[in-house]
Amino acid sequence: MAAGGMAVSIENRRGAKPAAGEIVVEAADLVKRFGDRVVLDRVSLAVRRGETLVVMGGSGCGKSTLLRCLIGVYRPDGGDVRLFGKSLPAMDDVELAAVRKRIGVLFQSGALYSSLSVGENIALPLREHTDLDPAIIEVLVKMKLELVGLREAENLMPAECSGGMAKRLGLARAIALDPELLFYDEPTAGLDPIMSGIIDGLIMDLAATMNATSIVVTHDLRTAFRVADRMAVMKDGMLVAVGTPSEIRASDDPFVRRFVLGRTERVSRMFGARDAEV
Repeated sequence: MAAGGMAVSIENRRGAKPAAGEIVVEAADLVKRFGDRVVLDRVSLAVRRGETLVVMGGSGCGKSTLLRCLIGVYRPDGGDVRLFGKSLPAMDDVELAAVRKRIGVLFQSGALYSSLSVGENIALPLREHTDLDPAIIEVLVKMKLELVGLREAENLMPAECSGGMAKRLGLARAIALDPELLFYDEPTAGLDPIMSGIIDGLIMDLAATMNATSIVVTHDLRTAFRVADRMAVMKDGMLVAVGTPSEIRASDDPFVRRFVLGRTERVSRMFGARDAEV
C-alpha cells in the first residue's frame, strides 16, 4: 500500500518487462533554453527497446520540450540526444530523414491535414517514403485503420471526425511505416474517460504487437500508470524521479508524493475507490 494509506490501485496492467536490451533513445545532460529561461536543465534518461517510458509532470515542467528535442524539432543548447545509437544533433539532413522513417509521432491534436480524407492522410507517409504500388498502399491504409478500430472512417474528412476519432486516426498515420519508436504527446488530452481508456489500450496493444519502443508525455495519471513500464517525473525542467510505477508510488520525494499521491487521492474522492482503480 502506498504511503498515507491510499488503497486505490493504479498499477499498470502490462506486466513486467526485462530491463536489459538495446538503448534506443538516450538524453545525456540535455539543456534547452528560450532566451534567459532554462526549460530543460541537464536531463538524462535512457529508453530500451520494447519499453514504454511515461514522462509526466505539471504544466510548464518541460516535458513537451523534452519530447520535441527527442524528435529533432528543437536543437538542444547543451548535452546530446541519441536515437538508435547516433547523435541526433550531429546528423545531416539525409541521416535525419532516414531516422525519422523509423519513428512515429502522435501529436496532441492528431495533426491531420484538413484538405485530405482520412485514407489520404494515412497513405501520405507511405506515398512519400516508399515505392509501394498504390494498390498495396490502399490495403495497408485499411490495415492501419483496422488496428485503431476505424476502418469505416477511410472516406471521411477530418472535420467530420470527433476528437477521439482524430486521436486514433493520428495514431494510424503515426504507425503507417511500422515504426520502431513511437512518441505520444498528451494522447488522452481532452478526451472522456471511456475514450481515454481506448487510447490507453491502443498504446499497450501497439507496444505488444509491434514490439515498439514508446515514449508517452502526459499529465494524465490514469494513462501514465496504465501504460508505463517505467516513469519519469519532471519539475522545473529537471527529472526528480525515474522508476517503475511501484517505485514512483513509493517515492520519498516530496514533489512526487504530492503530484502522484495527491492526484490519485482526489480521483478516489471524486469517483469512489472502485472507479478510481485503473
